[in-house]
Amino acid sequence: MSTPKGDGYHHGSLRQALVETAVAMLERGEAFSLRAVARETGVSQAAPYRHFPDRSHLESAVAAVGFRDLGDDLLSDRELPRSAGDLPDFAVRYVEFALRRPRMFRLMFGTGCDRSSDERVRASGRIHDALAQSLSAVYPDLTEQELADLATGLWATAHGLACLYSDGKLPVGSPGEVAERVHAVFAAVVPPDGR
Repeated sequence: MSTPKGDGYHHGSLRQALVETAVAMLERGEAFSLRAVARETGVSQAAPYRHFPDRSHLESAVAAVGFRDLGDDLLSDRELPRSAGDLPDFAVRYVEFALRRPRMFRLMFGTGCDRSSDERVRASGRIHDALAQSLSAVYPDLTEQELADLATGLWATAHGLACLYSDGKLPVGSPGEVAERVHAVFAAVVPPDGR
Protein backbone atom coordinates (compact mmCIF):
# COMPACT_ATOMS: atom_id res chain seq x y z
CA MET A 1 0.00 0.00 0.00
CA SER A 2 1.38 3.44 -0.79
CA THR A 3 0.76 6.87 0.58
CA PRO A 4 -1.40 9.31 -1.36
CA LYS A 5 -0.02 10.75 -4.58
CA GLY A 6 2.40 13.58 -4.15
CA ASP A 7 4.21 12.19 -1.13
CA GLY A 8 6.36 9.83 -3.22
CA TYR A 9 6.84 7.40 -0.34
CA HIS A 10 5.56 3.89 0.15
CA HIS A 11 3.76 3.17 3.37
CA GLY A 12 6.36 2.81 6.13
CA SER A 13 9.20 4.53 4.32
CA LEU A 14 7.75 8.00 4.91
CA ARG A 15 8.18 7.66 8.67
CA GLN A 16 11.78 6.58 8.22
CA ALA A 17 12.44 9.43 5.78
CA LEU A 18 10.98 11.97 8.23
CA VAL A 19 13.14 10.65 11.07
CA GLU A 20 16.27 10.64 8.89
CA THR A 21 15.55 14.21 7.82
CA ALA A 22 15.04 15.31 11.43
CA VAL A 23 18.31 13.62 12.44
CA ALA A 24 20.17 15.38 9.62
CA MET A 25 18.65 18.74 10.57
CA LEU A 26 19.55 18.21 14.22
CA GLU A 27 23.14 17.25 13.40
CA ARG A 28 23.47 20.39 11.23
CA GLY A 29 22.29 22.50 14.15
CA GLU A 30 18.95 23.41 12.59
CA ALA A 31 15.80 23.58 14.65
CA PHE A 32 13.28 21.09 13.40
CA SER A 33 9.53 21.16 13.54
CA LEU A 34 7.08 18.84 11.85
CA ARG A 35 6.54 21.48 9.16
CA ALA A 36 10.27 22.04 8.59
CA VAL A 37 10.90 18.30 8.38
CA ALA A 38 8.00 17.91 5.92
CA ARG A 39 9.35 20.74 3.78
CA GLU A 40 12.88 19.31 3.75
CA THR A 41 11.58 15.80 3.04
CA GLY A 42 9.48 17.15 0.17
CA VAL A 43 6.08 16.07 1.45
CA SER A 44 2.94 17.97 2.40
CA GLN A 45 2.84 19.67 5.78
CA ALA A 46 0.11 17.26 6.86
CA ALA A 47 2.09 14.12 5.97
CA PRO A 48 4.18 13.89 9.19
CA TYR A 49 1.02 13.89 11.29
CA ARG A 50 0.18 10.43 9.95
CA HIS A 51 3.15 9.15 11.96
CA PHE A 52 3.77 11.75 14.68
CA PRO A 53 0.90 13.47 16.51
CA ASP A 54 3.26 16.24 17.64
CA ARG A 55 6.89 17.31 17.77
CA SER A 56 7.62 15.40 20.99
CA HIS A 57 6.80 12.12 19.24
CA LEU A 58 9.20 12.98 16.41
CA GLU A 59 11.85 13.96 18.99
CA SER A 60 11.36 10.61 20.67
CA ALA A 61 11.91 8.79 17.37
CA VAL A 62 15.07 10.84 16.78
CA ALA A 63 16.24 10.08 20.33
CA ALA A 64 15.69 6.36 19.63
CA VAL A 65 18.08 6.68 16.67
CA GLY A 66 20.60 8.27 19.03
CA PHE A 67 20.22 5.51 21.61
CA ARG A 68 20.63 2.84 18.92
CA ASP A 69 23.76 4.59 17.64
CA LEU A 70 25.14 4.96 21.16
CA GLY A 71 24.40 1.29 21.80
CA ASP A 72 26.27 0.40 18.62
CA ASP A 73 29.25 2.49 19.76
CA LEU A 74 29.24 0.85 23.17
CA LEU A 75 28.46 -2.72 22.20
CA SER A 76 29.11 -3.57 18.56
CA ASP A 77 32.15 -5.72 17.86
CA ARG A 78 33.23 -5.43 21.49
CA GLU A 79 33.10 -7.74 24.41
CA LEU A 80 31.20 -6.50 27.40
CA PRO A 81 33.38 -5.39 30.33
CA ARG A 82 34.59 -8.46 32.23
CA SER A 83 36.52 -6.73 35.00
CA ALA A 84 36.44 -3.45 36.88
CA GLY A 85 39.42 -2.43 34.76
CA ASP A 86 37.33 -2.77 31.59
CA LEU A 87 34.55 -0.44 32.75
CA PRO A 88 36.38 2.83 31.96
CA ASP A 89 36.57 1.85 28.27
CA PHE A 90 32.77 1.63 28.23
CA ALA A 91 32.66 5.16 29.71
CA VAL A 92 35.25 6.47 27.24
CA ARG A 93 33.03 5.38 24.33
CA TYR A 94 30.05 7.07 26.02
CA VAL A 95 31.97 10.36 26.37
CA GLU A 96 33.30 10.09 22.81
CA PHE A 97 29.74 9.75 21.50
CA ALA A 98 28.69 12.90 23.40
CA LEU A 99 31.64 14.84 21.99
CA ARG A 100 31.17 13.58 18.43
CA ARG A 101 27.39 14.14 18.39
CA PRO A 102 26.63 16.82 20.97
CA ARG A 103 23.25 17.85 19.55
CA MET A 104 22.00 14.29 19.45
CA PHE A 105 23.31 13.67 22.96
CA ARG A 106 21.47 16.74 24.27
CA LEU A 107 18.24 15.69 22.58
CA MET A 108 18.53 12.17 23.98
CA PHE A 109 18.97 13.38 27.54
CA GLY A 110 18.06 17.05 27.69
CA THR A 111 14.59 17.40 26.25
CA GLY A 112 11.28 15.89 27.16
CA CYS A 113 10.47 13.06 24.79
CA ASP A 114 7.50 10.76 24.66
CA ARG A 115 8.41 8.23 27.34
CA SER A 116 5.70 5.87 26.14
CA SER A 117 7.67 5.26 22.94
CA ASP A 118 8.43 1.54 22.75
CA GLU A 119 11.08 2.29 20.14
CA ARG A 120 12.95 4.64 22.48
CA VAL A 121 12.54 2.38 25.51
CA ARG A 122 13.95 -0.61 23.58
CA ALA A 123 16.90 1.37 22.23
CA SER A 124 17.90 2.77 25.62
CA GLY A 125 17.07 -0.51 27.37
CA ARG A 126 19.65 -2.32 25.25
CA ILE A 127 22.40 -0.18 26.81
CA HIS A 128 21.02 -0.57 30.33
CA ASP A 129 20.72 -4.34 29.94
CA ALA A 130 24.31 -4.66 28.68
CA LEU A 131 25.66 -2.63 31.60
CA ALA A 132 23.60 -4.64 34.09
CA GLN A 133 24.86 -7.91 32.57
CA SER A 134 28.47 -6.70 32.77
CA LEU A 135 28.20 -5.51 36.34
CA SER A 136 26.61 -8.75 37.52
CA ALA A 137 29.53 -10.67 35.95
CA VAL A 138 32.18 -8.33 37.42
CA TYR A 139 30.55 -8.13 40.85
CA PRO A 140 28.79 -11.50 41.34
CA ASP A 141 28.42 -11.08 45.11
CA LEU A 142 26.42 -7.87 44.97
CA THR A 143 22.69 -7.92 45.52
CA GLU A 144 20.33 -6.80 42.78
CA GLN A 145 19.82 -3.46 44.56
CA GLU A 146 23.57 -2.95 45.00
CA LEU A 147 24.09 -3.67 41.30
CA ALA A 148 21.35 -1.20 40.38
CA ASP A 149 22.93 1.45 42.62
CA LEU A 150 26.37 0.79 41.14
CA ALA A 151 24.98 1.01 37.59
CA THR A 152 23.39 4.36 38.43
CA GLY A 153 26.64 5.62 39.93
CA LEU A 154 28.74 4.54 36.96
CA TRP A 155 26.26 5.96 34.47
CA ALA A 156 26.12 9.23 36.44
CA THR A 157 29.92 9.42 36.38
CA ALA A 158 30.17 8.77 32.62
CA HIS A 159 27.25 11.09 31.89
CA GLY A 160 28.64 13.80 34.14
CA LEU A 161 32.00 13.67 32.37
CA ALA A 162 30.25 13.76 28.99
CA CYS A 163 28.28 16.85 30.03
CA LEU A 164 31.31 18.57 31.56
CA TYR A 165 33.25 18.08 28.34
CA SER A 166 30.29 19.02 26.11
CA ASP A 167 29.60 22.17 28.10
CA GLY A 168 33.25 23.25 28.03
CA LYS A 169 33.75 22.83 31.78
CA LEU A 170 36.57 20.37 31.13
CA PRO A 171 39.05 21.10 28.36
CA VAL A 172 38.68 18.75 25.42
CA GLY A 173 42.15 17.69 24.42
CA SER A 174 43.07 14.85 22.16
CA PRO A 175 41.01 11.67 22.26
CA GLY A 176 43.86 10.10 24.23
CA GLU A 177 43.74 12.86 26.84
CA VAL A 178 39.98 12.49 27.22
CA ALA A 179 40.34 8.72 27.61
CA GLU A 180 43.12 9.20 30.17
CA ARG A 181 40.95 11.50 32.28
CA VAL A 182 37.96 9.15 32.09
CA HIS A 183 40.20 6.26 33.18
CA ALA A 184 41.58 8.33 36.09
CA VAL A 185 38.11 9.29 37.30
CA PHE A 186 36.86 5.72 37.05
CA ALA A 187 39.94 4.43 38.90
CA ALA A 188 38.95 6.75 41.75
CA VAL A 189 35.29 5.67 41.92
CA VAL A 190 34.99 2.10 40.60
CA PRO A 191 35.20 -0.57 43.29
CA PRO A 192 37.72 -3.36 42.68
CA ASP A 193 36.42 -6.64 41.22
CA GLY A 194 34.20 -8.56 43.56
CA ARG A 195 33.54 -5.51 45.83
